[in-house]
Amino acid sequence: MKLSRSKIFFVVSDVLIAVYLLVAFCSFDKKGGNHTPCNKVSIDIADNVTSGFIDTKIIKDRLQKNGIYPIGKEICKIDTRHIEEMLSKSPFVQTANCYKTEGGHVYISVTQRMPVIRIKAENGDDYYVDDNDCVMPTTHYTSDLIIATGNINRWYATNYLSPLGRVIMANEMWKNLIEQINVLPNYGIEIVPRIGDHIVHIGRLPDCKNRTERFAAIKKFMDVKMTRLSKFYKYGLSTVGWNKYSYI
Repeated sequence: MKLSRSKIFFVVSDVLIAVYLLVAFCSFDKKGGNHTPCNKVSIDIADNVTSGFIDTKIIKDRLQKNGIYPIGKEICKIDTRHIEEMLSKSPFVQTANCYKTEGGHVYISVTQRMPVIRIKAENGDDYYVDDNDCVMPTTHYTSDLIIATGNINRWYATNYLSPLGRVIMANEMWKNLIEQINVLPNYGIEIVPRIGDHIVHIGRLPDCKNRTERFAAIKKFMDVKMTRLSKFYKYGLSTVGWNKYSYI
């Protein structure tokens, strides 16, 4: 079967491109580009300005401690995969990507796990839960997160308190208003506001088996409860005084 001239042209073009890439790659090696010392390392961490527990200094210190910080090393001897795997072992790192250039520049990009609530349960458990509903260990770094106390096991924390924390943290007013959440033995929820001297009982969170539906149900639940609370603050406590009630 004969090939048309157009098909022959495309086949030849593909072959030429492949040859060009191969020659370019070999040329890179022959010029000594791979042996160029690393002269610059750029570290980018998503959301490190607003929240999270890691910054560029922590990443640099971790690489130096493990003897794999790229500066001064020949590009050909820098194992980007090893750097990625080492950084990914951190309980605070979501993803890590590393690549190098012919000019001796190494780029490291990290996304971090974002805590949304801190758990300090009555059984002694102390940990964070992230925005993917997973447990994170405690750290010596401080964070201005809502603290959840009371009758909390890890199943309840990851399935209910985590979406509750995400809902609250996504609302600027609620995030600034709520200081603490307390879980009662019957799984009723109390919130401790930053203003006044009272506790607010908002009831049990809605039950849902599906993760997406659960988040939507908790968001709707909080919209209703916090709207009522806002009106009570505006038309009630603002008149009788913020310390009139100790339990609402």
